[in-house]
Amino acid sequence: MSDRASGNPLQLLLGTGAFAFCFAVFGSVSAMMPMIRESMALDPIQVSVGLATPVLLGSLGRIPLGLLTDRLGGRLVFSLTMAVSALAAFVIALATSYGQFLVGAFFLGISLASFSVGVPFVSRWYPPERQGFALGIYGAGNAGQSLAAFGAPVLAGALGYVWGFWSFGILVTLWLVFFLATARDAPALRPGSLADSLRPLRQPMAWVLSLFYFLTFGGFVAMSIYLPIFLTQLFELSPTDAGMRTAGFVVLATLMRPLGGILSDRVGGRRVLLAVFPAAGLMALLLTLPSMLPFTLGALGLATAFGLGNGAVFKLVPQYFPRTVGSVTGLVGAAGGLGGFFPPLVVGTLHQALGSFSHGFVLLACFSGLCLVSALRLDRVPAAASGVGLEDHRPPVEGALQDGQQILG
Repeated sequence: MSDRASGNPLQLLLGTGAFAFCFAVFGSVSAMMPMIRESMALDPIQVSVGLATPVLLGSLGRIPLGLLTDRLGGRLVFSLTMAVSALAAFVIALATSYGQFLVGAFFLGISLASFSVGVPFVSRWYPPERQGFALGIYGAGNAGQSLAAFGAPVLAGALGYVWGFWSFGILVTLWLVFFLATARDAPALRPGSLADSLRPLRQPMAWVLSLFYFLTFGGFVAMSIYLPIFLTQLFELSPTDAGMRTAGFVVLATLMRPLGGILSDRVGGRRVLLAVFPAAGLMALLLTLPSMLPFTLGALGLATAFGLGNGAVFKLVPQYFPRTVGSVTGLVGAAGGLGGFFPPLVVGTLHQALGSFSHGFVLLACFSGLCLVSALRLDRVPAAASGVGLEDHRPPVEGALQDGQQILG
């Protein structure tokens, strides 16, 4: 096995696969929603609540899972997370009412929360100058949603409704067995007290990164879970066709995430984000045009921007918080998850009240502008405020942020 100085490809593969299959479990809800909406005769708000429910636990659960990973190690916490995800996938398929479906969808959200386990598990195997690359590859586990978006409707149509969920529960279970046999935690510094783990959560930089991830990852989640609804209602596509197009969105965003990490290793995460935010705003406005061509260009443009942005944000997390990657990942990841929770509710409410999805896309463009303003303001902060600048590729001064120095002065 290679040591931390050169990285550990096997552990990176194990973490990425675990996240990918958990994310496929999570993605099965949105992939199956057109069928669920029709069979249960759901209105737009009920659809939005159903799509947002797993994101709730998937968001809030990232904080305790990140803290537990810092203290107990990724091997144990990831294994338990995969086990619960598989169980939830088997249970939700048996729901016979909307209420039962919501309960199953809530617990299935643990699969989305798995993200905050893998970041500390993977990053500790790699030196700071390669963490953008490693975490970009790990984040490519988003491809699991593409697997669900394409596979769930096909499997449900060929084998029966329950297999739209059960297939991914079986995949997670198989990977869990492989993970238990081969995964191990990187040698790490002895964890501090719980108070030490929580201290970085009071740092302004952690909340700035959370704002950025609320847009980049939250936007990715919201678009990927709502695209089947957009495409079937706006353009009257079949669930299978909508699933294939959604899979394309997810694949593109997934491929862009490692590129975002690699670019951030070379030019700095902030510079990547300064390009991502205005691009996301422009692409969101394209979605307001009632034609397939601009809608497709806007969706693919958002996939590119969100993927690059996700890779950039998680280059910065271990750079600024090397000792508490798990707890800060939990906070930032929770913000990203909540970014996927609220937009479906807002879009569904606006659509039911005003009869259009366009107002939600305009709000997305406005929020992109807010993130751009925040990033530009952050650029004026002198590097001495924290001991490391946003464009400094060296590891942060040990403990600088943990000692209470505030990035934003």
